[in-house]
Amino acid sequence: MVVSISKALPNLSKLEPLDGTNYKRWSQRLIIFFEQLHVDYVLFTTPPELEVPAETSSIAITPITTEGTKKSAEDAKVKYHRDNKTVRGYLLNHMNNTLFDLFVNQKSAKKIWNTLETRYEVDDVGKKKYVIGKWLQFRMIDDKPIMDQVHKYENLVEDVLSEGMKMFDILQANILLKKNFPS
Repeated sequence: MVVSISKALPNLSKLEPLDGTNYKRWSQRLIIFFEQLHVDYVLFTTPPELEVPAETSSIAITPITTEGTKKSAEDAKVKYHRDNKTVRGYLLNHMNNTLFDLFVNQKSAKKIWNTLETRYEVDDVGKKKYVIGKWLQFRMIDDKPIMDQVHKYENLVEDVLSEGMKMFDILQANILLKKNFPS
C-alpha cells in the first residue's frame, strides 16, 4: 500500500532576493523551506566521498563490504548530489544579480552557504545603528489603522532584539505610548 503525504510548501515567490542587507530573514526562510523538502542536511553535512582513494602502499587492505552497503553508499551519494543541485538552484535563484554572478560557478551549495554566512552573519555595528534608528524614527499616523501600526512597531522592536540588544518591556510600552499620544 502506497501512502502519499502532500505537504503545503511555503511560497518562495514573495521571498526578497538576497542583497546583503536582508541575510538573516532570507537565510531563515530558506532553511525552513529546505527543512520541509528534507534537503537542509546538504548545507550542514560533508558530502559523501565520490571515489575510494587509490592505494598508496603495496599492502592492500580491503574492507569487508557487502553488496547492500555498497548499494546504500552509492544511493547516498546520488541522493546527496541530487539534493545539492536542488539547494544550489534555490540559493542562486533567490539572490540579486550581483551575488548570482559571484556564486554561479560554485557547484557546492554548502560552500555557497558557508561563504554567505561568513560574509553576512558577522556582528555588524552599522546594522545595529540602522535598526535602532528605524525604531526611534517610528511615528504613529492618523491615516493608518492602529493595529497595523502596532504590528509594525512590534516588528521594529523584534529587529532590535534579534540584533542581540536588550530592551525592557516597560521601555517598549512607554515609547509606543509616547509615539501614539504626543504631549
